[in-house]
Amino acid sequence: MNPYVPDALPLAELDFRRLLPLVGQANAALARYDGLLQGIPNPAVMLSPLTTQEAVLSSKIEGTQATVDEVLEQEAGLLKEGDKFQDIQEISNYRQALFSARAYLMDYPIRLGFVRELHRILMNSVRGQDKTPGEFRKDQNWIGKHGCTIEQATFVPPNPLQLPDYLQAWERYLDSDDVDFLLQTAVVHAQFELLHPFKDGNGRIGRILIPLFLYQKRALSQPMFYLSEYLENQREEYYQRLKAISVERDWNGWIAFFLQAIVTQAAQNSTRVTAIQELYEEMKLAIQAATHSQYTVHVLDAIFNKPILRSSDLAQQLFREFGIHEKTTSGLLRQMKDAGILQELQPGSGRRPATLCFPRLINLAEGRNVL
Repeated sequence: MNPYVPDALPLAELDFRRLLPLVGQANAALARYDGLLQGIPNPAVMLSPLTTQEAVLSSKIEGTQATVDEVLEQEAGLLKEGDKFQDIQEISNYRQALFSARAYLMDYPIRLGFVRELHRILMNSVRGQDKTPGEFRKDQNWIGKHGCTIEQATFVPPNPLQLPDYLQAWERYLDSDDVDFLLQTAVVHAQFELLHPFKDGNGRIGRILIPLFLYQKRALSQPMFYLSEYLENQREEYYQRLKAISVERDWNGWIAFFLQAIVTQAAQNSTRVTAIQELYEEMKLAIQAATHSQYTVHVLDAIFNKPILRSSDLAQQLFREFGIHEKTTSGLLRQMKDAGILQELQPGSGRRPATLCFPRLINLAEGRNVL
């Protein structure tokens, strides 16, 4: 099988009669979602569970098995090295890449060097760390059944000697304005996956780039629109649509699939963001009623940002950021536990601090009752 030769961008001869109605629906759905996003006072804190869920689901497409609550438990020191340790590390790296990207995009556009840095973060200390993290591939690779030859491959990415030119063309396309920014996002994602510029981690980097590109195009007020839930649920079609580009040059089928993903996921994300916002307001009143404390919002933000936590970590954070005394924090946690807002996962013993969780937020992020 010969290496894939990518189409020049922007694409010519798309079927706009088929695509434009979907473009309209997807734009309207995304605008409704972003309207909700703009109404949230501190989206990075309040929507932290959605960022974790995105990291879990995008990594799951690549074969990891860990859940949101397991990631949070490991961060709180409850899980030791075991079967899922590598999976959870991959998910934590994905989330770290998203956080780093958010800070970078405040001042700079997406560049190839930035994409390499995201890859370096993603592959740090996990499977694939031996596959040149942060470097575009210099070898010919291929995709197929384990152990297959290049002749037996289902897909052979572009020749590594031509890859730098293709990547430069892709970067130039990022800076251009196509017919519509959502249609352009579909092309940006698929072309990246087909270039397959890294030895490992291409799928996850490609999915991270979706909200980042939408944010760069000012289609989102925050780079927080996550598609992996839909793509995981439709994993087979996701791969088939990408493959159809390489085999049949069927860009119309891929773009239609991607726009439908935006429509469906925007509605689901909107529902979840509304539920999180309502929970935040409800808990603000509940914590105030339970503690009568002037520090209600500080504590509330902390447990939204980290819904499984060690009492000592929270005490140190609140003292460092707001000068709240450790004894004050201990009292607040006890009152919140007595009120049923927090639940004890592991009691404190000797020098070991108690580990607490905020079950309603975790269940909301998981979409099911896990605690």
